Amino acid sequence: MSAQMVCQNASLGYEDGIVAENLDFTINKGDYLCILGENGSGKSTLIKAILRLKSQVSGTIEWCGDVKKNEVGYLPQQTVVQKDFPASVREIVRSGCLAKCGLRPFYSKEEKELAENTMKQLEIDKLAKRCYRDLSGGQQQRVLLARALCATRKMLLLDEPVTGLDPKAQTDLYELIAKLNREGITIIMVSHDIVSAVKYASHILHIGGRKQLFFGTTQDYAKSAAGKLFIGTEMMENE
Repeated sequence: MSAQMVCQNASLGYEDGIVAENLDFTINKGDYLCILGENGSGKSTLIKAILRLKSQVSGTIEWCGDVKKNEVGYLPQQTVVQKDFPASVREIVRSGCLAKCGLRPFYSKEEKELAENTMKQLEIDKLAKRCYRDLSGGQQQRVLLARALCATRKMLLLDEPVTGLDPKAQTDLYELIAKLNREGITIIMVSHDIVSAVKYASHILHIGGRKQLFFGTTQDYAKSAAGKLFIGTEMMENE
């Protein structure tokens, strides 16, 4: 297996204190890692550290193998302002190529073709001329996913991507992400949906109470004390 990111003994926090510490995990090419944890457990802070938007307090988080920090497609949580963004689907998807443009004030033929092919891949090509804010929640997430894919075909980092979607749209998006993973794209997904994480992910990182509760394969997580507790609790809440 080829490692793409290694986190060693990392502690994360702010001026008023540590939110997570002693994090140790490795992400290999083709993995589907789901990061689980309650609100305030440090998931968002970890995402910022992975994206180099915030430095860890101690320890290391290093990119390695064939992935560099600017080769990660990022799908953030949507805000109300983002949902009402007045641009066409095509414009938003193409904007995923901006990092490739450098100082060029225009998209190349190859970048335009990449955007068109990505829209076809995610079955939103017929929406290309539509205004983003007029789309359903599920359609908007596909557009943002297409934008992230235009930035990279190596790794996608998804922060609570199904939040606010209806059950069918959630399932459709989960299935689409799983398909991209089967095609070779490494997935890192932050989620509070433990049942779906166990269904789709290959690996689980569960953090809570400032510490790492589990890291390993999904199968081992389901057998672990933490997995049995949290999976059982969520299933009871969903009944």
